[in-house]
Amino acid sequence: MEIWINPGCSKCRAALSVLDAEAADYTVRRYLDDPPSADEIRDVLGRLGLEPWDIARTGEPVAAELGMGAWPRDAGERERWIGALAAHPILIQRPIITADDGTAVVGRSEEAVRSVLPPSPSGE
Repeated sequence: MEIWINPGCSKCRAALSVLDAEAADYTVRRYLDDPPSADEIRDVLGRLGLEPWDIARTGEPVAAELGMGAWPRDAGERERWIGALAAHPILIQRPIITADDGTAVVGRSEEAVRSVLPPSPSGE
């Protein structure tokens, strides 16, 4: 599994703590240093079952500069949103965890992080 993090984010650090406590096998991607491409964002959105505006951090200053608050949230504007997320990765909600089984979650809660962990051998 892979986790997209911003090391300065407390939710990201909390998600890493859960993964470490469960001895999960994961790779860290510092997505601000290694931004995802538009294709990678499309893939993650498909895995999340969400639209780009669902994972956009519209409270960020760059979102205000772009005027994102006024952008339509519809299929006709989907690529515009994806392009903005690819060009300005700070706008991507975090952490995002992509699991080996093809699922993904925005891991902002312990429950969400645990939802992508493989079942324990004892079935607990």
